[in-house]
Amino acid sequence: MFTLGLDYGTNSVRALVVRCADGAEFGSCVVPYPHGREGVLLDPRDHQLARQHPGDYLFGLKKSVRGALAAARKKRGFTAAQVIGIGVDTTGSSPLPVDRHNRALAADPRWAKNLHAQCWLWKDHTSYREAAEITALAAKIRPHFIAKCGNTYSSEWFWSKLLHCRRTAPAVFRAAWSWVELADWIPSVLAGVTAPEQVVRGICCAGHKALYSDDWGGLPDPEFLAQLDPALADLRDRLYAKAHDATQSAGRLCPEWAAQLGLPAGLPLAIGEMDVHYGAIGCGVAEGTLVKVIGTSTCDCGVVAADQAVPDIPGICGIVPGAILPGYYGLEAGQSAVGDIFKWWVEGVCAGDAARHARLTREVALQPPGASGLLALDWQNGNRTILVDPLLTGLIVGCTLHTTQAEIYRALIEATAFGARAIIERFRAYGVPIHRVVCAGGIAEKNPLLMQIYADVTGCTMLVSGSSQACALGAALSAAVLAGAHPDFPTAQRRMTSLKKISYRPRPAAQRTYDQLYALYRQVHDAFGGLNRSADLSRVMKDLLALKAR
Repeated sequence: MFTLGLDYGTNSVRALVVRCADGAEFGSCVVPYPHGREGVLLDPRDHQLARQHPGDYLFGLKKSVRGALAAARKKRGFTAAQVIGIGVDTTGSSPLPVDRHNRALAADPRWAKNLHAQCWLWKDHTSYREAAEITALAAKIRPHFIAKCGNTYSSEWFWSKLLHCRRTAPAVFRAAWSWVELADWIPSVLAGVTAPEQVVRGICCAGHKALYSDDWGGLPDPEFLAQLDPALADLRDRLYAKAHDATQSAGRLCPEWAAQLGLPAGLPLAIGEMDVHYGAIGCGVAEGTLVKVIGTSTCDCGVVAADQAVPDIPGICGIVPGAILPGYYGLEAGQSAVGDIFKWWVEGVCAGDAARHARLTREVALQPPGASGLLALDWQNGNRTILVDPLLTGLIVGCTLHTTQAEIYRALIEATAFGARAIIERFRAYGVPIHRVVCAGGIAEKNPLLMQIYADVTGCTMLVSGSSQACALGAALSAAVLAGAHPDFPTAQRRMTSLKKISYRPRPAAQRTYDQLYALYRQVHDAFGGLNRSADLSRVMKDLLALKAR
């Protein structure tokens, strides 16, 4: 028996055929999105804007699945008739406006070229003002709404994006019958759902991004929404009343899409989850394990058994029951840019390519910690955790006339590692156990230098997922449980997930130096992040030079 995992990332969609018995990957296919810059629709007048063409998702769906099935057929023992289920993960929060028939609004020629009618990609920060307004209103009249998401609502999330659309593109807002998260929309398309009210919504996006909780009856109440804008209160009844964990099916593969994909009709469809949440499952997440999915941004995921008490944790992205693994609280944090920062520096500023990446990495490897005299902040796309502020920007301290490209490259890697340490410390400060760290994504696999720096900075041994496609594997694993190939998620994880033999352990000498650098990072972090408005930073440059001299 096999299942199919679909992983909708920022720049492409990946389909993966997985054997249920042992997680063996039989075939995969990656299809880049054809529109925009590497799949992202941008506006040169507003660097906060990031949208995607919904047609790219359907184009990539058909092409990637057919490609993965063709690759799998080259291996002995596989036929498409043996596929028993499909799972889907996507970026999030990535909501898109739809008409009353669940068709993407951008599929209508009248709206095809309107940026506001596209999918509002996770990294779109245009709604930072609305996010601040939602935070302030909730703190005043519904503090429990934001207590589970770090006490700060984000511009990356559902309601802030809808409110921004209402205010900046009212014609689009009026034309949309409803809005659906991409993680919910793709399974609904596969199931042939023709009304937004019938889309089966996942607790993953609902709980972490849309202020949904069964404790207060689902989505935020009409009174709260009406104080933001009456149009949001009117929309509420056209969204959903209930969200589900991964024990619930999103439907069955409809005959139309079965024919297009070359699969049997009626296959069960797993509930849609965000890529990093299924990625955590694909990495074997369990209580005490922190999973870091490192890509254009980074998401950190952990779980705590639902019968345990989990305190509210300021500055993280959510504590939601059932959001990752059924029967557990799902905890999420992350950094708004990691791979994007390296890409910006090497390809944007240095006008390099893959060869330049490799050369700079070799040069960085020759530099001992602290030798450059540099310190950077990892905020080129704002701060997701623990400050939750999209208006923060990057910073490099300590540059001289002798500073090299490689030294800045290393400082940027170290900055993302310091950001990772801040998140780990925040979890531990509130009693969340972290006994091991498992990393996934292309950077974790292909950049040993970065992984060693992360180990030295955090003091944690860094393990690497056995699959290079952990998100797609997690989606396929969820489908395997739903289809009955395994009785539950822990059993499926034992059978279908693995770790690579390599691990990265902290080096004591490097750790000591990074402890000193991290103390300086926190001074700058807290001062520019607004946590310490009376901070005296006059010694930071001199302390960096002293560390360099030593």
